[in-house]
Amino acid sequence: MSGEKDRADTGLYCVFGNPVSHSRSPEIHHAFAAQHSDPVQYEKREAPLDDFAGAVQVFREAGGLGANVTVPFKEQAFALCDAITERADQAGAVNTLWWDGDQLHGDNTDGAGLVKDIRNNQGWTIRKKRVLILGAGGAVRGVLGPILAQEPTLLRIANRTKEKAEALAGNVMKGEGPPVLGGGLDNLMGQFDLVINAISAGLHGEMPALPDGLLAEGAVAYDMVYGSEPTPFMRWAEQQGAAATADGLGMLVEQAAEAFEIWRGWRPNTAPVMASLR
Repeated sequence: MSGEKDRADTGLYCVFGNPVSHSRSPEIHHAFAAQHSDPVQYEKREAPLDDFAGAVQVFREAGGLGANVTVPFKEQAFALCDAITERADQAGAVNTLWWDGDQLHGDNTDGAGLVKDIRNNQGWTIRKKRVLILGAGGAVRGVLGPILAQEPTLLRIANRTKEKAEALAGNVMKGEGPPVLGGGLDNLMGQFDLVINAISAGLHGEMPALPDGLLAEGAVAYDMVYGSEPTPFMRWAEQQGAAATADGLGMLVEQAAEAFEIWRGWRPNTAPVMASLR
């Protein structure tokens, strides 16, 4: 990790995605920087779907110091790096890039951001809880390690394509630690204390049909998607009697804070930034 940067020089950072126009990352990072009058310039860059590596090179030549990476480039970012952190290796995806000399480094801060939001901001516990994750895409792979490190009683991954969920569960089962089970949405059974939605269709107002009775008494529900109003998944959870629900805005801010600390050498205060985004 880099030390605190020379404040005389403006640091150039960006978020890569396609599309990327909806991203709130620039306002988040500018708000962080303002806390210490740290001169940071942060922009959105839409990378071509067929030339992510070229877009990264152009940014580097423009003086870029580091970048966030969002859909659909996290796996490509992973492949591009010269060095990656253990949690990025575990995730098979990178959402944070920075250069050290000519070496491109990669990390994945998604899981840490999710766990920090659930524990610190929502005040929920994961330890000794039965956890259900809906979805088996890259977003899920990125958060499994940090969730399992919190020692839930069990973790079930449910996905439309059950084979994908089973493969993901098989990849993270190490013999010790909580059982990790994978299966389809259509035969989903049991009760859970924490349900996390990572089905990408949640961005577009469509949720797959879920059985009644999945939520145990006192259960809480978290949607990795965020919006200006409760998501379809959050509304489903409320109808099912969830004790509390939350969207993914806090995860977005907390994973950004992890990245900012890597780049600038100090940890921003996330609470006022989250409040300003609501």
